[in-house]
Amino acid sequence: MTSIVFGGSGFLGSHICEELLKRGHEVVAVDDLSSGSTFNIEHLLLNGAFRFIECDISKKLPDLGTPTQIFNFASPASPPRYLSIPVHTLRTGSIGTLNALDLANFFQCRLIMASTSEIYGDPLEHPQKESYWGNVNPIGERSCYDESKRFSEALCMGYHRQFGTNVGILRIFNTYGPRMSPSDGRVVSNFIFAALSNKPLEIFGTGYQTRSLCFVSDLVEGIMRMSDSTEIGPVNLGNPIELTVLDLAKTIIKLTDSKSEIVFKEPMKDDPMQRKPDIDRAKNLLDWTPEVSLEIGLEKTISWMKGLKNV
Repeated sequence: MTSIVFGGSGFLGSHICEELLKRGHEVVAVDDLSSGSTFNIEHLLLNGAFRFIECDISKKLPDLGTPTQIFNFASPASPPRYLSIPVHTLRTGSIGTLNALDLANFFQCRLIMASTSEIYGDPLEHPQKESYWGNVNPIGERSCYDESKRFSEALCMGYHRQFGTNVGILRIFNTYGPRMSPSDGRVVSNFIFAALSNKPLEIFGTGYQTRSLCFVSDLVEGIMRMSDSTEIGPVNLGNPIELTVLDLAKTIIKLTDSKSEIVFKEPMKDDPMQRKPDIDRAKNLLDWTPEVSLEIGLEKTISWMKGLKNV
């Protein structure tokens, strides 16, 4: 098996590469490093079955060999990153996905598309099922990410219907764990790094907005099950246990034994007030449910971030 992982040096992509290598695959990680980092894959570079290619997938792809499966996880995934490069984000989700699908179609291999819970926008349905069409502002600041992923899904289905391309679409909810960048602006990494430095934990809004947090090892298992299946999707992957952002901040302060205070700031525009996946399809089609508790997952993430502070 030869697997290509677009976005392979990112937080999630690097974990996928690692798991594929454990399974005995040859892995080609492709990344333009606009949001990923070679720091995430440096431990894999000595593995003879692993290869890294720096490349923008929205441009002409180099020779990547003959893949038996493709994982398209190329895109900035945190608001500060994609808001700073909206056109690049849109190009990656459109032309980049088109290039990935052309490759999958040419080699007749399966492509797993990383979509996102953000395609539901600020949802009017709770919890969110795959049948829900979403409540997205198509011209808002966050639309560069939301709409690029919605278009990616449409492209996947277009290729599947017209060419019979073997696709699997995953809608990924909030994920956390080791290798999150402390500066990427996601709520878990923001809170942990601030707490470890005894700096204020900043909450945008009242703190009563909710998130459902899935530990990275659980998510990777769901991704592998999707890749091994013939399901088209879309399929939600995430942890259905919902908590408020305020409770998350309090939990992290407790687990880090921090002296940090919680401060409240103006809410971010179009920030979803609720996030909770309905994972019945993942249970029924992939026999998948998350297993790592929030406290254990946070402890592992805190331990990794403590190591970063000591580097």
